[in-house]
Amino acid sequence: MTEPSIPSLAESRAAIAGLRPRTQLFIDGEFRDAVGGARYGTVNPATGEQLAEVARGGPADVDAAVAAARRAADDGRWSRLDPGERKRILIRWADRIEADGAGIGLIETLDAGKPITDTVGLDVPETANCIRWHAEAADKLYGQVAPAPEGVVATITREPVGVVGAVIPWNYPAQMAAWKLGPALATGNTIVMKPASTTSLSLLRIAELAREAGMPDGVLNVVTGPGDIVGEAIGRHPDVDCLAFTGSTEVGRRFLHYAAETNLKRVLLELGGKSPQIVFPDADDVAAVAANIAIAIFWNMGENCSAGSRLLVHRSMKDRVLEALVAELDSWPVGDPLDPATRIGAMINRGHMETVLGYIEAGRLEGARVVTGGGRILEETGGFFIPPTVFDGVRNDMTIAREEIFGPVLSVIEFETEAEAVAIANDTPYGLAASLYTQDLNIAHRVARDLRAGVVGVNAYAEGDMTTPFGGYKLSGFGGHDKSVHAHDQYTETKTVWITLRPAG
Repeated sequence: MTEPSIPSLAESRAAIAGLRPRTQLFIDGEFRDAVGGARYGTVNPATGEQLAEVARGGPADVDAAVAAARRAADDGRWSRLDPGERKRILIRWADRIEADGAGIGLIETLDAGKPITDTVGLDVPETANCIRWHAEAADKLYGQVAPAPEGVVATITREPVGVVGAVIPWNYPAQMAAWKLGPALATGNTIVMKPASTTSLSLLRIAELAREAGMPDGVLNVVTGPGDIVGEAIGRHPDVDCLAFTGSTEVGRRFLHYAAETNLKRVLLELGGKSPQIVFPDADDVAAVAANIAIAIFWNMGENCSAGSRLLVHRSMKDRVLEALVAELDSWPVGDPLDPATRIGAMINRGHMETVLGYIEAGRLEGARVVTGGGRILEETGGFFIPPTVFDGVRNDMTIAREEIFGPVLSVIEFETEAEAVAIANDTPYGLAASLYTQDLNIAHRVARDLRAGVVGVNAYAEGDMTTPFGGYKLSGFGGHDKSVHAHDQYTETKTVWITLRPAG
């Protein structure tokens, strides 16, 4: 994989003039308008201006997409394709995504307010890498032969679950799509996917590239529109066999209800978090720790389910860590997402910006002290910008320490002992991720074991890579994990075949 070239500000602005993103639904291998022709506007978060008008799908469009996916599932055009051929198509698709990285990244920067260095440099390459990684596994998934009695052959095989409905969030539109698409398609399923209504454009381009790569009609379908209409229609559809959702815990609960009230479809939920970062007194490289702390909470504007939004720091270290963190933030400029110098872009929309500002005000009212940041900036652009905001003097029972803010807001909480740190870290309804910093292997092993989180980074903010599963405990997840070969299991059914052999003669 070649290193992506980040376009300059001038190059990006010039490219916008020729940008013609797809805005229709993608169903059964073709782009089409929504039934009735309804559309809605999407806004560039960095300017507040309308970016595009996108097809507003509804239940009838979901019915059409699911019917196309069901036909493709039932006739075996994908599931019964030679696994090696499935792999080749998926790899061609990944190659096309990678080749169009600058275009997809530009679309995503305009649509989501994400810095161009992130979209072109990381998100789109990781999207292609995810598809390619799972493609390579497509012809390497073996069944088993059970140790059956004499005269019996018993096989245990994996079959695709069928039609997968996937609903993805707006914070990593392409990458989160790939986390579902890669394992679901590699194992032979067909898909109906709903992107977030605020960030639909990159997925529509990715679907177009799937068609160019030779993916059969009906295997991948994209229905855009509001979550309470399109998402619910997918969640309740009796011909959807499995539902994969990444987003808020509140909405995740709804999908469990939809499944329970209809066909008991399998539900896979990757939800929110309130992840702790723990700094022990022997963490000697304070500058490196501060750099990791900043990445954990301020990367992607804090719009990240695994964001390390609670900093638990030993009382003896707090002043040094805060001083290093404030210094680190000098290298985190907020500004135009098209500028390669920008590290923090815009909040996804005005409503979310106001929600984050509301949490900042709640922190002040409950007695926490703002160390840096704390209000909207760059209002003259029309965009929705909030700088890195750090609160000191936070108690773990404060609103800013309990609720997922999904913005660039860090709560600093002191502790005295290892047991106290673990207790504070686990005192949350969430359990997605955690980080800890220490030079003592004993502390590292003990605390990593005791933390109630699905992913734990030691001396780094880390979510692992494509080889490791990603998912959480408690309100952070239910029913499955993204990434790794473990993700393949959740998109397959286990079948036992018991064959009684006829005796010889």
